[in-house]
Parts: sequence; C-alpha cells; structure tokens
Amino acid sequence: MKLAALVRRDLLLAYRRRGDVATPVIFFVMVTALFPLALSPEPALLRTLAPGVIWVAALLAGLIGQGSLFKSDYEDGTLEQLLLSPVSLELVALLRVLTHWLVTGLPLVILSPLMAMLLFYPASAMGMLIASLLLGTPVLSLLGAVGAALTVGLRRSGLLLPILILPLTVPVLIFGARATALASQGEPVAAPLYLLAAMLVLALTLAPFAIAAGLRVSLES
Repeated sequence: MKLAALVRRDLLLAYRRRGDVATPVIFFVMVTALFPLALSPEPALLRTLAPGVIWVAALLAGLIGQGSLFKSDYEDGTLEQLLLSPVSLELVALLRVLTHWLVTGLPLVILSPLMAMLLFYPASAMGMLIASLLLGTPVLSLLGAVGAALTVGLRRSGLLLPILILPLTVPVLIFGARATALASQGEPVAAPLYLLAAMLVLALTLAPFAIAAGLRVSLES
C-alpha cells in the first residue's frame, strides 16, 4: 500500500506540473519536425537519417526535466523521510523512475511512429521502431536518474547533468539507432534488440542501488 501511495503521489505531482511534463514531448516533436526543413525534403535522404534523428531527439528530450527528478523532494525534506521509512530507498528510486518514464518516456514512444512518418520511415518497420524505444528509453531514464541523484544537492546542476549522463547513453543510442536502421532496410534486428534488452536488465538491476547511493551522499553533504 505504501508503494502504491508513492506512485499515486508522483503521478499526481506530475499531473499538477503538466507544463514540465509536456516540455519533453514538445521538444521531441519540434526537433523531428524541423529536420526536413533544415536539410532537404528528399524522401530517400530523410529515410536514411530517420533512425538517428528519432533516437537523438528522444535522448535529448529525455534529459529535459531529469535534473528536477529528486530536486523538490530534496528541498522540502521528503527525501529524508523516505530515507527513514521502512521501504528501501532503492525500491523508492525505481518507482520514481518508473513514474517519470510513464509521463515523459512513454509519450515519446507513442508519438514516434507519427514523427517517423514525417521522415518517410517505412511503415512496415514501425513495430521495430517502437520495440527499440520501449527497450531503450527506460535505460535512458535510469541513467538520467543516477545523474540526478548525484547532482540533486548542487545549486547549478543543469549543465553538469548532461555532461555526466551523455557519455553513458552512447551505447543505447548506437544500438537503438542501429536496430531502427536495420528494420527500415528489412534486415534482421535481433542482435541490437537483444543488446538493448540486456542493457535494460542490467540498468534495472544496478541503477536503483546507484541512485540510492547518490541520494544518500547528497543528503549527507
């Protein structure tokens, strides 16, 4: 019941801050929609660039708002209460990332087919595009949460967070874009999808402990 209450609380807070939730979605739509205007409307070129454009836009959109993931709880003392609660901080952190992904990452996945159509991405490969994003975006959220936990006690962490997180997201970006590109060419995509799935399992296993450790360090400093 306590865990369900935490999830309801996080979803309610996200609903009250609808502007913050909408910002990553708007950023994702704007970046993918502006690429044809910045480059060329030629379908063949846009189809080739579509995997990289979608994944880079999803990565950058996911970073928006990550810095405030634990900031409000840190400032009002909620983190200290969670640290003293009988529920493990690792599980609380995992639930926080889950709710954050539901309100920011999942809308990007839902919108991705529409934006891919603007880039002339093949309709037959849309399923693989969605599958790769479903596997990759949670990993990006977990990595971003690790950085947010480490920088939550810093006053000016807006620039530091991307510097910490972006190098860690490179493998996810490479294999996600590779799976999307192979799917558009009608080639087998099992290898990059399996690697994305392995990254997700590894992130789900290790990231909660890293997030909890980062929050404890921030509270003690």
